Amino acid sequence: MTQPLFVLVAGPYRGGTGDDPEKIAANHRAIQQACLQLFRAGHLAVNGEDLALPMAELAGSTRVGDAAFDEVFHPMGRRLVARVDAVLRLPGASAGSDEMVALARARGAAVYTGVDEVPAVTR
Repeated sequence: MTQPLFVLVAGPYRGGTGDDPEKIAANHRAIQQACLQLFRAGHLAVNGEDLALPMAELAGSTRVGDAAFDEVFHPMGRRLVARVDAVLRLPGASAGSDEMVALARARGAAVYTGVDEVPAVTR
């Protein structure tokens, strides 16, 4: 592959955490790690969390799952998935990530389930 892909990394954020802040942070970190791996493989990787969370805070969110959070969080992912070349679905239960995969497939975007499946950019 000679051109970088624009990849949305989708994985559990709240899923399986019981909204425990430490577990959520660990999930978020795993998503960010996957973005870094894709970047190192030559791609432009993004995750909805890093874009949505600051906006949710500006919208007045004070906790995960409140109205301001919900106004921004999943809609950000839906808008991103409409623009990306591919979705990398990380393991773990996540209704939101499953939705991103379904939306990607519906528009014919590639869906990968492991960083190693995404072809590296050759220079």
